[in-house]
Amino acid sequence: MSLTEEQRAEIAAHGQETFSTRRPTVAALEAMLYSPHEVLDHGFVRVIDYMGDDAAIVQAARVSYGRGTRKVSEDAGLIRYLMRHRHSSPFEMCEIKFHVKLPIFVARQWIRHRMASVNEYSARYSILDSEFYLPDTAHMAAQSDVNRQGRGEVLAPQAAAEVLDILREDAVRTYRNYERMLDGENGYGLARELGRINLTLNTYTQWYWKIDLHNLMHFLALRIDPHAQYEIRVYAEAMLKILHAWVPTTAAAFEEYRRGAVTFSASMLAVVRRMLAGEAVEQAGSGLSRREWDEMMAILKSPAA
Repeated sequence: MSLTEEQRAEIAAHGQETFSTRRPTVAALEAMLYSPHEVLDHGFVRVIDYMGDDAAIVQAARVSYGRGTRKVSEDAGLIRYLMRHRHSSPFEMCEIKFHVKLPIFVARQWIRHRMASVNEYSARYSILDSEFYLPDTAHMAAQSDVNRQGRGEVLAPQAAAEVLDILREDAVRTYRNYERMLDGENGYGLARELGRINLTLNTYTQWYWKIDLHNLMHFLALRIDPHAQYEIRVYAEAMLKILHAWVPTTAAAFEEYRRGAVTFSASMLAVVRRMLAGEAVEQAGSGLSRREWDEMMAILKSPAA
């Protein structure tokens, strides 16, 4: 369960509040405001606030005095042009603020995306909840033989069950010790800033994360990739749905030119041109390393290519 009944009531009450504004709003995103999109076993993503919409991007690109009277197709064409040619500053005019609940180890990956404002729940001042991420056995896999930061074959059921027991036991034991260290009557009364250091990385934390649209799309492009770790990818997938509700024209261009596109190096492009000219090109004579060659051929042979 991601939220307590008290928290759900608080969100529901917040959702009943309305405010008069002259700013542009997006009906589809307004309907999502404050509501949690549940992720993993205890996590969620919810939109707290936002600024701008598709029209705001067009307005910024044209530096116009208002929202304009051009046709929707013309605005869409401009957004697609901006996306295609990586003109990022008009997309930076839109911002969105999320409330995210996530395991600490996911947060440490996430924080590497530095072009955002973050305020995390402080375990120096407050006590963390007794909630831990425990993966489904379908996602418990052995270390990949070819990717140092990836997973390989799924563990056998017995092994997966034993690993799950270890994860659960360690999390429960360290949290019990955490409570004992903080307890001033029956424990040690240890400072919270020290007591927290014993907790496992699958303990849940929370933060508010505010980011502009350009950098949000960069985050999504990396984290919805099939090679991204599953536990952060599911958050990105939830946020992608939010992106489509917020700026549908921009989201469609993102799907076309970022998510669904590939990049070839100059050397790769030269090889493709030779192939199109009818030449039988092999890796040894291509000028590409084996890894580059394999990556290029995987793209060319992919059904989506």
